Amino acid sequence: MLAIGDELLSGRTRDINVHRLGGWLTERAVALKEARIVTDDIALIASALNDLRARYDYVFTSGGIGPTHDDLTVDGVAAAFGVDVVENSAALARIEAWYRGLGEEVTPARRRMARMPGGAILIDNPVSGAPGVRLGNVYVMAGVPRIFAAMLDAVATEIEPGIRIHSRAVTARGLPESAIADRLRAIQAAGGAGVAIGSYPIDGDRKGVTIIARSASPADAESAIDAVRSAMRDLGVEPVDGDHAALRGMTTSDEAGEAR
Repeated sequence: MLAIGDELLSGRTRDINVHRLGGWLTERAVALKEARIVTDDIALIASALNDLRARYDYVFTSGGIGPTHDDLTVDGVAAAFGVDVVENSAALARIEAWYRGLGEEVTPARRRMARMPGGAILIDNPVSGAPGVRLGNVYVMAGVPRIFAAMLDAVATEIEPGIRIHSRAVTARGLPESAIADRLRAIQAAGGAGVAIGSYPIDGDRKGVTIIARSASPADAESAIDAVRSAMRDLGVEPVDGDHAALRGMTTSDEAGEAR
């Protein structure tokens, strides 16, 4: 993912679209492998996009497709693909219909949102009318979280599901992550490449750690987490099944969909 905007780098705006995209892709068993943030600069946008689109199946951008002079994402995408920026008649028609429905005019600033890289395919925007675009494997979307989410749903059928990854989680309150680190290394070695074990320390007054085992095989994930439970008990702590973040309503660990 490439998040674009001076406001993200200045600290003025907190990005939540990376979090949203990660969860949305996980539901489809697709892993989000990398997220970058760049300023509103055509050359930087183009450089980052060319790197990302060469390495990954899908690249999603957020931000910089609005009506103002500093919305430069379309220009950056066009530069990355070596195409011109043109006024897209289909995009303009959607924008005109949207504002006509509101009883408002399409000002020059609003018309600017019909500027698209040549050859781009439109992405529906049921929230505010102005469409996003797809060019190759790059999906160009709005930065406003509600619109970004709607655009994701609009392209859901274009994303090929990955291999379902099963996860098992266990939490040990009062057990510092460093105390179990060596045992986790041994459990990971025993599980081999088919199992991935992640360790997530708990902040706060009661220190502890959540361990998550992930595998395409439910049996292998369960076997690995059984070994983690045994290690926790050996260290004098009774494990509790589940992810501490999930217990606080932040995430879901059991049977989470992920991919290679």
